[in-house]
Amino acid sequence: MALATSIPHYHLHTSAPNQSMLIKPHKIRKLSQIPIKTPPPLKQICKFGNLKDAFQSFTDHNSLLFCPDGAYAPLLELCATKKALSQGKQIHAHMIKSSSVCGSVFLSTKLVLMYGKCGFLLDAEEVFDKMSHRTTFTWNAMIGAYVSTGKPLAALEMYLQMRISGVPVDFVTFPSVLKACAALKNLNYGAEIHGLVIKCAYDSKAFVVNSLVSMYAKCDDLNGARQLFNRIVQKDDVVLWNSIISAYSCSGQSIEALNHFGEMIKAGIHTNSYTYVAVLQACVDSSFTKLAMEIHAAIMKSSSHLDVYVKNALIAMYLRCGKMTAAARIFDELDEKDAVSWNAMLTGFIQNSLYGEALEIFHDLLDSGRKPDQVSVLSIAAASGRLGNLMNGMEVHAYAIKIGFDSHMQVGNTLIDMYAKCCCVNYMGHVFEGMPNKDFISWTTVIAGYAQNNYHVKALELFRRVQGEKMDYDAMMIGSILQACSGLKCVFHVTEIHGYLMKRGLFDLVLQNTMVDVYGECGNIYYATRMFDSIQHKDVVSWTSIISSYVHNGLANEALKLFYLMKDTGIEPDSVALVSILSAAANLSALNKGKEIHGFIVRKGFILEGSVASSLVDMYAHCGTLESAYKVFNHVRNKGLILWTTMMNAEGLHGRGKAAIDMFNRMKNEKIAPDHITILALLYACSHSGLIDEGKQILESMKRDYQLEPWPEHYACLIDLLGRANRLEEAYQFVRSMQIQPTAEVWCALLGACRVHSNEELGQTAAEKLLELNPYNPGNYVLVSNVFAASGRWKDVEQVRMKMKASGLKKSPGCSWIELGNEVHSFIARDKSHPESDEIY
Repeated sequence: MALATSIPHYHLHTSAPNQSMLIKPHKIRKLSQIPIKTPPPLKQICKFGNLKDAFQSFTDHNSLLFCPDGAYAPLLELCATKKALSQGKQIHAHMIKSSSVCGSVFLSTKLVLMYGKCGFLLDAEEVFDKMSHRTTFTWNAMIGAYVSTGKPLAALEMYLQMRISGVPVDFVTFPSVLKACAALKNLNYGAEIHGLVIKCAYDSKAFVVNSLVSMYAKCDDLNGARQLFNRIVQKDDVVLWNSIISAYSCSGQSIEALNHFGEMIKAGIHTNSYTYVAVLQACVDSSFTKLAMEIHAAIMKSSSHLDVYVKNALIAMYLRCGKMTAAARIFDELDEKDAVSWNAMLTGFIQNSLYGEALEIFHDLLDSGRKPDQVSVLSIAAASGRLGNLMNGMEVHAYAIKIGFDSHMQVGNTLIDMYAKCCCVNYMGHVFEGMPNKDFISWTTVIAGYAQNNYHVKALELFRRVQGEKMDYDAMMIGSILQACSGLKCVFHVTEIHGYLMKRGLFDLVLQNTMVDVYGECGNIYYATRMFDSIQHKDVVSWTSIISSYVHNGLANEALKLFYLMKDTGIEPDSVALVSILSAAANLSALNKGKEIHGFIVRKGFILEGSVASSLVDMYAHCGTLESAYKVFNHVRNKGLILWTTMMNAEGLHGRGKAAIDMFNRMKNEKIAPDHITILALLYACSHSGLIDEGKQILESMKRDYQLEPWPEHYACLIDLLGRANRLEEAYQFVRSMQIQPTAEVWCALLGACRVHSNEELGQTAAEKLLELNPYNPGNYVLVSNVFAASGRWKDVEQVRMKMKASGLKKSPGCSWIELGNEVHSFIARDKSHPESDEIY
C-alpha cells in the first residue's frame, strides 16, 4: 500500500466510440530532482565564529532530534572564544531545562571552560564542585580558569589537589601550571614541574617547551630559558621563537630580542601577530626609531590587513619613541578600537607630557560610548594631577567610587598623588585614610604630598607611624622627610636623619645632594659645605645645591665664585644652576655678571622660557634696568603665571604700582588665574606706590573672585601699605579684626610703620607682640631697639640689647659691594679681610 501510493499516477481519459485515444500523462518531476537546501551543521557554523548564525541554527532545530553533546559543546566553545558570557548562560539554562547537563562530564567540563574564559570564576567553581565525576580535562579546565582570572596560587593549589586525587596529568595540564608559576615568579616550583615534564616524556611537545621557556624568562632566569631554547635541534615552531623573543623583550634586553628576530627571519620561519607584538615591544625608546619603522614596513609588506593587537603594539611603539603623529595616525585608522588602543594613547600622551591632549582623548573615549577601565582611570587621574586640574581629578575620583575602583590600591595611590599635585591636602588625607589596604607606595606618596604642600608637621607625624609599624624606608621617603625638616628649619631632625643614613649605609648621590640642600635651607651653611666636600663624585646637582645654599644664606658673592669653580671643573650648568646664579647676581645687583650669564644662556642654546626667563627678568629688575627686563618678557612666547608674576614684581620694585596693576589685567585677559604669590607681588607694588584703595580691592578680590585664603604675608603687606600712608590706627584696627592670629610678620610691618611715624604707644604694643612671637630673630631686636631709640627711650634700648645678648643672638653686619671689572668686592664695617683694605680705608 505504501509502495503503491508512492508511485506517480497516470490518469486515463475515455471518449466516444471509435474516437478513443490515450491521453499522455502529466509530466511530473521526480522528488530526487528537486534541489533541497540543507543547512550546514551547527559545528561548522560555530567553527566560523558567528554567534548570531550559530544561535539561529540552534533555535531552528528541534532539540530532541540532535545529540546534546554535538550541539551544546561547539556553542559553549564559541561562547568561551568570544567571551560571550550572556549567551553562555543562556545555553547553560537551556541545558538544565532539557536535563542535558545532568551526568554529562563532557558538557560540564565545557561549562567550566566557558565560565573560566569569560572570567566568572565563581560559576566555574560551582559547576566543578557539583560534578560527581571529573576527568583530566575537567581539572585542566578549572586550573586554566584560575590562571586566566589572575589566581595563580589557586591554580597551583588545584593542581596539587589533582595530583593528590590520583588524576593523571597530560600535556595540556603543564602550560597552565607553568603560567601560574611564572605569574608567582616561583622558579623552584617551576623547576619541579619541568622535572615532571621530562619524567612524563612531554618535553618533546612544542607548546609545553614554549611554556617552559616563557616560565624561566618570567621568573628572571633568562639563562635557563636560553639553555632550553638552544637545546632544541629542530626550531621550526613559530611559537617557540615568539617565546624567546618575548622573554628577552619583557626582560629589557632589546638587542637580544631583535637579534633572535633576525635569526628567525633567516631561518625562514613564518611570523605571526605575536611575533610582531613581541619584537615591537623591544623597541623601547627613540634610539630604536629607525629600526622600528623598518619593522613596521616589513609588517605592512607581509600583510595588508593587520589585526588590532599588532596595531596596538605599533601605537605603543611609536608613543615610546615620541612619534605622536605616527601613533595618532594608526589609532585613527583603527576600525574597532579596544581598551588597549585607548589606554595606549592615554598613557603615551602622559609619558610625553601632553596632559591636555590626554584629557581630550579621554573625552573622545567617553563620546565613543566605551566605559573607562582601571588603566584609563589611572591615566586620567595622573594627567589631572600634572595639570593641577582639580575639577577633572574630582570627576575621575567620583567615577572610580561609582564603579568600585576606589578600593583598588593602585587607584588610591594615584588619587593621593593627584590631590597632592592639585594642592588639595584634605581630600588627599581622606583618600589615604579611607584605603582598605595600603602599601609602601601609599605611605611614601602621602608623606611626599604633605611635605610638598607645606604640611611639614603632618608629614613627620605620618613618618612616625611608619616607624611604629616597623616598615623600611627608601631614599624617596627619606627625601620627603628631609623636605619637611627643611620647611620647619629643624636642623636637629636633619642631623638625626643624617646619622641614621650613615649608620645604615643608605647614602647615595641623590640623598647626599639633598642633605646639602636641606642644611642650606635650614641656615647651617657650615654643615652644607662639609656635606658637599664629602661627596666624591660631584654632579651638576651637587654644585647647584651648594650654590643655592650660599644664595639662600645671603652669601651671593661666594655663590658666584662657586659657579665659576664648577665651570672650571668641566661640569656644565643646567637650567636650575643658572636660576640659582641669576638669583645671586640679582641679590648683588651685579649687572655685568647678570649680562654675562645671559650671554652664556644664549650661547649654550637654552630655551628662554619657564624659570630661566623669570630669573632673567628678576635679575634685570634688581639691577635697575627695567627696559632689559621688558625685552626678555616680550621675547617669551608662552608666558606662564610665574613670568607674569615676576614682571609685576619688577614693576613694584621700581615703584610703578599702576603699571603692575595693568600687567595683572593683561594677564587676566590671557585667561591665566593668579595664585598667592601673584597677589603678594601686586600688594607689594601697591605698597611701594601708595595705592591704598587698589591694595584693599586686590585683597578683597583675592578671596571673592579667586577663592584664595590670604597668607600672613598678604596681611603684612596691607599693614605696610597703610603704615606708609601714616594710617596707623586703621592698620592697628585691621590687625585686630584679622580672621587669623596675627603673625610676627604682621606685627613687624606695623612696628616698622610706627618707627617711621614715631608712634610710641602703638610701637610699644607691636614690639611686645613681635618679641613674644619670634624671640630668635636678631633683626626683630634691632628693629625694636631702633624704635625705642627714635623715641629717646635709652633705658629700654639697653634692656633690649641685653636681652638679645643673653639669648646668644648676633645681628649680621651690614654689607656693601661694588662691581669692578670681572669681580664683585664686598665691604663690611670695621672689616679688614679684603687684601687691599689699607688702601680702601
